[in-house]
Amino acid sequence: MAFAGRRDVPEPPDFGILKRLARDQLIYLLEQLPGKKDLFIEADLMSPLDRIANVSILKQHEVDKLYKVDSRPALSTSDQFCFLVRPRIKTMRYIADIVNADKMSGRSRKYKIIFSPQKFYACEMVLEEEGVFGDVTCDEWSFYLLPLDEDIISMELPEFFRDYFLEGDHRWINSIARALQLLNSLYGPFGKAYGIGRCAKMSYELWRDLEEESEGDGQGRRPEIGNIFLMDRDTDYVTALCSQVVYEGLVDDTFRIKCGSVDFGPDVTSSDKSIKVLLNAQDKVFSQIRNEHFSSVFGFLSQKSRNLQAQYDRRRGMDIKQMKNFVSQELKGLKQEHRLLSLHIGACESIMKKKTKQDFQEMIKAEHSLLEGFDIRESTSFIEEHIDRQVSPIESLRLMCLLSITENGLVPKDYRSLKTQYLQSYGPEHLLTFHNLKRIGLLTEQSAGETLTAVESRVSKLVTDRAAGKITDAFNSLARRSNFRAISKKLGLIPRVDGEYDLKMPRDMAYVFSGAYIPLSCKIIEQVLERRGWLGLEEVVRLLNGNEFSVSDSSVEDNPAWESQRIVLAVFLGGCTFSEIAALRFLGKERGCKFIFLTTAITSSARMMEAMIEAKA
Repeated sequence: MAFAGRRDVPEPPDFGILKRLARDQLIYLLEQLPGKKDLFIEADLMSPLDRIANVSILKQHEVDKLYKVDSRPALSTSDQFCFLVRPRIKTMRYIADIVNADKMSGRSRKYKIIFSPQKFYACEMVLEEEGVFGDVTCDEWSFYLLPLDEDIISMELPEFFRDYFLEGDHRWINSIARALQLLNSLYGPFGKAYGIGRCAKMSYELWRDLEEESEGDGQGRRPEIGNIFLMDRDTDYVTALCSQVVYEGLVDDTFRIKCGSVDFGPDVTSSDKSIKVLLNAQDKVFSQIRNEHFSSVFGFLSQKSRNLQAQYDRRRGMDIKQMKNFVSQELKGLKQEHRLLSLHIGACESIMKKKTKQDFQEMIKAEHSLLEGFDIRESTSFIEEHIDRQVSPIESLRLMCLLSITENGLVPKDYRSLKTQYLQSYGPEHLLTFHNLKRIGLLTEQSAGETLTAVESRVSKLVTDRAAGKITDAFNSLARRSNFRAISKKLGLIPRVDGEYDLKMPRDMAYVFSGAYIPLSCKIIEQVLERRGWLGLEEVVRLLNGNEFSVSDSSVEDNPAWESQRIVLAVFLGGCTFSEIAALRFLGKERGCKFIFLTTAITSSARMMEAMIEAKA
């Protein structure tokens, strides 16, 4: 797709059908267990379930009581237990304990396990080992896609990042392929597919295999999405490690957005209550500020507040008939807008208080120095001070990883020094964290990376390509060199700015990082779409460790007049940040196209670091 000049952005397809399909399938599965039943739900399925089928819908289908899968309920008189769970071994042991306890006490019940999005053989093996496989019935809730907004779809698989990139576990690739197959069947075939990364390539190839087996349900239909771009998270760690400064990203970093909604506490609501707010395009205030640089948000909210007050003040000169029309037609909308406005002003104030405490400006300055490759010694001293003051273990790790990736690994002296200081400040239990970060390629020593790269190349000469792929996957990103500085130069990721960068009237995607850096992931997508492939980007591909592809579907007519040709599905495997979403939304407006985002989960630097710290379930 060569970008057109600036024009109206096309409307995205309606993704409401994805929710309806998920709800209908869940209801069908619940009805397979007729009569009253207690439903046990895995904690990380609660928020997605709430977006699909609320409690009243579950009650309509004879769900009596709801329990969280973490502790056994004290008393339950139900004769039927239904478990809605992820395919995890520890959850199978939890279920087995319940079934075996009932057997011991002579209690007879029916048990049904609904796996989401699919069951794995390992789970069945555990049930068999525990002696309960014959006592339970198993089913799958093929819930692959949750629309969070009109242009964001999430698979809600936060564990994908750790499972694939750290553990080398390929089990979720089938889920990705099936998700793509579902979109393909609902919205017609994609005309052109591009991608980069080992996982992106495997997912694409498996999806094409599935399409061939099913003879392509979407074939012959007029496509609603013209282009698809798949990208692995490890193609660009730098963007995910940078502090977010667009409003939606800051709300996520500060309050943690879950499944498209956020809990605003008393510090935001100015009351003793917390409020759950859905953040999407339906929120008239949020939709206007979500992609803005934070420095512009307060000015906008102040102006909005004055406009709203002026609309209220119009009541003063009204007669009875006008007042009646005002109350019936406008007042409700104004009150709703006023409520949202006060919440977002409260959120801004709360963000500013927290960020001031963290010396946010100093941190941003250090990050920009790392991105540009200036004052590295000064930035290293800033990180050491951050660790010594014990500001935050997550933030300290993030800064160390950003230093490592932008410098293509740390010199051994700096690596040892920072590691020692970190362990002294935050505890020796983080030894495993450093092992994980090194293994995934986020925090490495320069010499170690070079040695392993040589080993990997020797291995690949001795065995076939397929076997070499499996072996190199075992030490995965450990052998990767980030090559950030060279890639940055090739793609012009650090804009040359004459004078001040105007954040209120941005001229490129760099505004999402205060004009200092264009997100690598977004720049790659822009360049490949501009060129309709990877031609001319060979050196960039080599620096990114390859696994790129570009495929056109000959069965799809390439009609430039179709709106679908200006719609791009950007698939992020391993998580997508709100900064990247804001940057591509900006690019879409500039170039007259619409980006839709499909991600394994929304991510952030904190979520990435937590995935390296937490013990695997």
